[in-house]
Amino acid sequence: MTTREFLKKLQPSPVTAILIGLIVYLWFRPPAFVDEVAQPAPAVPTLPGQTLADLRGKVVLVNFWATWCPYCRHEMPAMEAFYRDNRARGFEIVAYSLDKTQAEADAYLREAGYSFPAPLMSDQVSQAFGGVDRIPLSFVIDRDGVIRHRIAGQVHAGRLDDLITPLLATSASVGSR
Repeated sequence: MTTREFLKKLQPSPVTAILIGLIVYLWFRPPAFVDEVAQPAPAVPTLPGQTLADLRGKVVLVNFWATWCPYCRHEMPAMEAFYRDNRARGFEIVAYSLDKTQAEADAYLREAGYSFPAPLMSDQVSQAFGGVDRIPLSFVIDRDGVIRHRIAGQVHAGRLDDLITPLLATSASVGSR
């Protein structure tokens, strides 16, 4: 058997090639359901002594995640890169962890080099966002404190850019701080 004949045997069928391409596409561009929302963000606790209302005037990504969730771990590098690139423009992330302890979440974030805050999710926070029944789950809040988007599924760089960059380009309404 010649090398050419051997290589020809290894060629995938068109159907196999399409399926492999689809799998690769979904890995790097995972499906998510993005809903348009227009409701005030709840004034729930973020860090000790702070609430989400204290971030008014900034564009905020509220994310629900856990260290044991592979989809959550897959989206976090894009979140961190976007956070570092846009924090000076008024972008913040509050990533509520569903882990059992704050120490567990903090250890993961420290080990992976993530710099955004990640408090533990409480029942109060879950209820304020309509119940967190799946993760990853994210909400995009504009500078006026209004939830604009609900993302059920992974966020990636393109999705962050499409949903958040236009909000960063606008200023808060006259009545907000």
